[in-house]
Amino acid sequence: MVDQLPNLGRESEMLAVMGLDTIDQLFADIPEAIRRNEPLDLRPPQSEEEIWADAQHLLGANVPLNSRPSFLGAGLYSNYVPTMVPMLATRGEFLTAYTPYQPEVSQGMLQAMWEFQTMISELTGLPVANVSMYDASTAAAEALTCAVRVNGRKASQKGVIYVSDQVPEQRMSVIRNYTMGGGIEIMTLPHNSDGMLDLEAAEVAKGSCAVYVEQPTFFGVIDEGLGGLKQILGENTALIVGVQPVSLGLLEGPGHWGADIVVGEGQPFGIGPTAGGPIYGLFACRESYLRQMPGRIVGLSRDESERRAFTLTLSTREQHIRRHRATSNICSNETLIALMGAMHMALLGPEGLERLAMRNVAAMLTTKRLVTAIEGVQSMHPNSAHFNEFTIVLPGPAAAALHYLDRRGITAGLDLGSIDIKLSNNLLITATDQNSVADAEALAAGLETWIASLSKPSQEVGR
Repeated sequence: MVDQLPNLGRESEMLAVMGLDTIDQLFADIPEAIRRNEPLDLRPPQSEEEIWADAQHLLGANVPLNSRPSFLGAGLYSNYVPTMVPMLATRGEFLTAYTPYQPEVSQGMLQAMWEFQTMISELTGLPVANVSMYDASTAAAEALTCAVRVNGRKASQKGVIYVSDQVPEQRMSVIRNYTMGGGIEIMTLPHNSDGMLDLEAAEVAKGSCAVYVEQPTFFGVIDEGLGGLKQILGENTALIVGVQPVSLGLLEGPGHWGADIVVGEGQPFGIGPTAGGPIYGLFACRESYLRQMPGRIVGLSRDESERRAFTLTLSTREQHIRRHRATSNICSNETLIALMGAMHMALLGPEGLERLAMRNVAAMLTTKRLVTAIEGVQSMHPNSAHFNEFTIVLPGPAAAALHYLDRRGITAGLDLGSIDIKLSNNLLITATDQNSVADAEALAAGLETWIASLSKPSQEVGR
């Protein structure tokens, strides 16, 4: 039809095909008050040199993470990544590699992926791991739906899952999205005042499809009682544990104390916080969950000459794209970022991983000791052990303290009031191997000054 129209402009051709005369008729359903009739306020065309100069000016407004003391974590952590990792990861073999459907020409990439799986399996204490998920939240949600598929028929609480009430909201949002419309009911399990799971209350979860807890918790507490949780739940309820993988340099892998599935955020290995992405999720499980495990799996076999041969195995991409019958909503992964994690772990080795975990604990303990010594500051969980993070209760709004310290060149942590209004005076502080004693002293001095200013009638308070 368009070919038979007179030689009009493209806009006129489009309108004529739709039977309209003007652009205003096309957008008639949009209220006139919110339409823009004048051109956008944009600069005239620029040269490449001018565009680059403007981009540099805009980028200069950002504050590089390593340019000031930062105690912000809450799921993404700054650990030192050896220079060798990005140097290896930016080789063309990794940057241009597509899904290795043809194993005969992809043995190098497949072996690297298999090595990653092996490291995650050893860390978590479970026999099987996949090549990665998108992040910790999708890994947790996929683990829960996997457990429902496996345990749904034999569970006495069919379609019911239990989740720790300390799981952060961003993760719960993904879990709710995944389970919505699938006949899955989400229940929560409470924690005691010391930050640890209430094991007596957890008995109600026996016979459900799955229980999801985190170790350490969102508040950084190491829950020493989780070792007895699987015995309470029994064999027909999946115990799913979310981990901070660096902590496994010191803590026993959850698979050794009963976990059926272990998930987590792999980001501390191989890559920095990167403004929230790209990152990668971890997923490991027992063999009984293998056939329902999401994502890609690389297997090791032998060819007719008894040489090692690697290939994608046990599931196909088509298995994950069958709509409501799909095993998973994820038929891909974060291979490049996961391989950066494998490179980092390989460079560390078992002893290096233990040292990294100890450096994180040392930084946290130093920071906690200095901050909780300030008059007016209380620890939210004073008698509990922590990894990476701890929470303090301030005598005023945490948001005001953060703003005050930000103006003095310190990123002091996460205002928990932004998540729960009842925690508006609570500050989550993270310390990693990248935080020095001087950083901790600067944070403590800044908090002390802010607290002292609260009693002074000054316009400076909270600014």
